[in-house]
Amino acid sequence: MRWLVLLPWAALTAHTVVNALLLRRPPTGTTTGERVVVLLPVRNEAERVGPCVESLLSQDGVDVYVLDDGSTDGTADAVKALAGDKVRLLTGEPLPEGWLGKPHACQQLADAAADADVLCFVDADVVLAPGAVAAAVSELRRAGVALLTPYPKIIGAGRLVQPLLQWSWLTFLPLRVMERSPRPSLAAAGGQWLVVDARAYRRAGGHAAVRVEILEDIALARAVKRSGGRIALADGSGLATCRMYDSWAELTAGYAKSLWASFGTRSGAGAVVVTLLLLYVVPPVAAVVLAATGAFVWAAIALTAYGLGVAGRAVAARATGGRAWPDALAHPVSIVLFARLVAVSFRLRTRGGLTWRGRPV
Repeated sequence: MRWLVLLPWAALTAHTVVNALLLRRPPTGTTTGERVVVLLPVRNEAERVGPCVESLLSQDGVDVYVLDDGSTDGTADAVKALAGDKVRLLTGEPLPEGWLGKPHACQQLADAAADADVLCFVDADVVLAPGAVAAAVSELRRAGVALLTPYPKIIGAGRLVQPLLQWSWLTFLPLRVMERSPRPSLAAAGGQWLVVDARAYRRAGGHAAVRVEILEDIALARAVKRSGGRIALADGSGLATCRMYDSWAELTAGYAKSLWASFGTRSGAGAVVVTLLLLYVVPPVAAVVLAATGAFVWAAIALTAYGLGVAGRAVAARATGGRAWPDALAHPVSIVLFARLVAVSFRLRTRGGLTWRGRPV
């Protein structure tokens, strides 16, 4: 009977496996006859925008709009040098009161693409494979949804922390239930690459409806749901890569600006962090302590709980193009690092010290 305590770990790992099997994977080698416009907002991205723009130019049958949002590092010149007149380069309007920077930039891009059938929002740190946009649009239509997030393969700094995003929704979010449910609270999305039906986007109010949201991607997905649309997640690791951060300092700053908004309250964040620590950090520690005290059966149970957590992390990595081994073995370390980032985010939020791209958050 003692082994029954493993039911939570077994259930969560089994749920990860089921979600991994059900995860949508856009078909390759497809084309689309719809008018698709790729929208790229940029602000001080001169050093990294090149690969992204080059990848957008490799997409067939799409138009590319780039909006320079007040860059001071020559980003617009870098785009011009790479693309010339192959993209439509817009100059962003000054940020009005009551808006955050990214929603404002995205709304301006969407307004410029008023005649599009499909809008494809891409961040400057994303590099798309040839045919990626057509594949994503095909999956959007095949799934019958209004908004699709094809999660790219995450590269760069933060190998232990970054994969927790995909792991979290594969482990805790019932994907197909989320697709069918009209509940806005049951939503997930990733702003690195969003593909959305243009009419559904405008019916939901566009980015104007989420103008003050730090997590504008999830807020937009919820707005789409509230207006009657459906959303879905997909594995885009074979279609795109995303190099979000090049150092731990960059990663900390990026996560700090938004993690607090993921939970809303300190108590909510505390409950989530404590639960994760109990599930994935306590078992390996307990296994060592119990074995040292001669409680070998309980040590074996604790070790099995740790193993189930490792298995879930490995399954999530395999399903989303991540590195399973040996990273999955360090899953407890990942959780501890995540807990620290949550604490940093709330501390900076309390002190009013959150900024991004030179703007206060």
